[in-house]
Amino acid sequence: MATFLSKLGRLAFRRKGVTLLLWLLAFVGMGVAASSAPTPPADTFSMPGTESQEAFDLLTEKFPDASVDGATARVVVRAPQGTKITTPSTRTAVERLVTGLGTSSPQVVGVADPYSSPAVSISEDGTTAYMVVTYKVPAAAVDDKAHDALDAATEQAREAGLTVEAGGDAVKIEQAMGGTGEQIGILVSAFVLVLTFGSMIAAGMPLITALIGVGIGISGITALGSTFGLSGTTGTLAMMIGLAVGIDYALFIVSRFRAERAEGRTPEEAAGRAVGTAGSAVVFAGLTVIVALAGLAVVNIPMLTKMGLAAAGTVAVAVLVAITLVPALLGLAPVKVMARKGRLRYAVKPLSDRQRRRAARHEAKAARNTKPNLGTRWARYVLRHPVVVLLVGVIGLGTIAVPAASLELGLPGEGQMSTQTTQRKAYDLLSESFGPGFNGPLTITVQTKSTGGAGTAGAGAGAKAAGDTIGKALARTPGVASVSPATANKAGDTAILTVVPATGPTEKKTEELVHALRDIADDLERSTASRILVTGQTAMFIDFSQTLDDALLPYLALVVGLAFLLLMVVFRSVLVPLKAALGFLLSVAAALGAVVAVFQWGWLADVFGIDAPGPIMSTMPIFMIGVVFGLAMDYEVFLVSRMRESYARGARPGEAVVDGFRYGGRVVGAAAVIMMSVFSGFIVEDNDFVKMIGFALAIAVLFDAFVVRMAIVPALFALLGRSAWWLPTWLDRILPRVDVEGEKLATTQSAPRAPRESTLVG
Repeated sequence: MATFLSKLGRLAFRRKGVTLLLWLLAFVGMGVAASSAPTPPADTFSMPGTESQEAFDLLTEKFPDASVDGATARVVVRAPQGTKITTPSTRTAVERLVTGLGTSSPQVVGVADPYSSPAVSISEDGTTAYMVVTYKVPAAAVDDKAHDALDAATEQAREAGLTVEAGGDAVKIEQAMGGTGEQIGILVSAFVLVLTFGSMIAAGMPLITALIGVGIGISGITALGSTFGLSGTTGTLAMMIGLAVGIDYALFIVSRFRAERAEGRTPEEAAGRAVGTAGSAVVFAGLTVIVALAGLAVVNIPMLTKMGLAAAGTVAVAVLVAITLVPALLGLAPVKVMARKGRLRYAVKPLSDRQRRRAARHEAKAARNTKPNLGTRWARYVLRHPVVVLLVGVIGLGTIAVPAASLELGLPGEGQMSTQTTQRKAYDLLSESFGPGFNGPLTITVQTKSTGGAGTAGAGAGAKAAGDTIGKALARTPGVASVSPATANKAGDTAILTVVPATGPTEKKTEELVHALRDIADDLERSTASRILVTGQTAMFIDFSQTLDDALLPYLALVVGLAFLLLMVVFRSVLVPLKAALGFLLSVAAALGAVVAVFQWGWLADVFGIDAPGPIMSTMPIFMIGVVFGLAMDYEVFLVSRMRESYARGARPGEAVVDGFRYGGRVVGAAAVIMMSVFSGFIVEDNDFVKMIGFALAIAVLFDAFVVRMAIVPALFALLGRSAWWLPTWLDRILPRVDVEGEKLATTQSAPRAPRESTLVG
């Protein structure tokens, strides 16, 4: 592996013009393909194999005119103080609003007049009413004109003295100025890179290559959107992960190039060795990220599968950019700028393997005795106090992880939005006037197994009768606030009714009610000769959470198992990948604990601007596992590969740890800070879910990079000694050898005499 990548790096360095031209052509070509591609499809959400999805498909088939998959807006109206909805002047204003909403846009199918069913649509005190606006298109396809028309109609009603708020997926979500998080992340990344390299050119190279890689990846997703059904939001994860790993991968190769130049190697030789060693680590680190992202397919939720595969493809592009475009740009950069101060080493003739090992040990010893950097000092401290460092790290993360035991999962709804949004105001109005469960109604579908009589009329009567019978039985269930009369379809073989829970949509009692209704439905199916399914947004959220819970362990086993095998091949050890996996689980548990404390319990809610603490997003655990595992293995590979390289060249275990931190500690720390800055930028956004994602990933990187990889891992190396690199003989014979540490490079390549300009450095 190292030999092949070294040759590839040298080739890209020599043919820098051709390599750069090919990547620019790919960048421009993908951009042209994306700009000429058909409009990406609208976001679709499906959960194959769940009862909610089965019922939704049945509704789409049996009630084609109801626009089951269409967007809806629920407009809530409250009468002026001292009046009621039925007051003539108020009723006139409300009816005018109904008419205006019905004619506001061609996308509107109809508006339910609250006065046509006052028992359902008007509150008991007569002060509040609601109307449902149905659209013929899904929420993602509602155009700006329809959004503006809805806003104009509600604003006109407000001017008439009514309190009017709107919720539902057809209502436009107000966004803060876009790109704030990304801009903050890029600015901090640039600052960290300048501090790391001390050069604007060297610092700009990882940013430029990362942007090129992300541009190609996102353009490719857009170009293939209509072919593979990739919506406009599919590339969101790809952009975030692609930018972060793209910067990191280029950072490691550029840093290794500068280290090789400081050793006196020619620019071409330094580029070859940088790609052969650091590039090998990049390839295997990228593979772990790809495995983690592509593994989202086991969840069996098409939306997550597409997002994972799209992000995995972008990571693959980032790896290719790092091992080809980066060395090409190194060839174009000024020699003085891309070199680093250091003691230059020259070799007049090739050295034998024994001489190289002796020279490597001598140089490592000399380096350890002169001007130790922060990484070296920290590594030596850990080697002197491994038990203390290990206990402090494990106990500290374990303590932070305690709140994770109280983790409550759910999906964000309008009840978790900012209190300043119209959606949240509509949610609160409905809860006050109709009860908390009114914001999360359940839809019951009843499909008769026989026509119940000759002709459509008889069939319709049979379906409605069965639905009413079932509704009466469900109304007696504890936790049910009300049940609507059944409504049959035109064919008369299916009826629907609405069950309103007594509790809110995110409460645990509502989830228990859904399960109870499904158990009762199983018994009623036999007595009514019908097929009964429970769906609705609340039920779909519950099924979604259950699907993720069921997939969590298989997904975890898949990504950890594959990465364990991959790291075992890379490091020729059983304990190193085991430590990596256990450390990852500890950092994820601590990150989840911090997320629960802040976003569920409300600790520091004012600091982070959280309006409504509540359940944690259902996708958070599996999403965090996928993203953080890949990034954690990045740091593991980059840091430990340098230790392995030193150990393979004859250094003692303790010396290998010091070497790993002397050469890799600063760069890994810089990479972690960059990653944290990219994720932390999203904490300033207004959306609580975006805040949660940014906070969770940033804190997970903090724990994993600085506590697990830089404290717990070296402490374990110090305690295990040579046994850390133990591998059974039989397993050593079976596993392929990939030479990530570049041992073959040391025996097959000499360090040629550097040209005169290298002596000008420093």
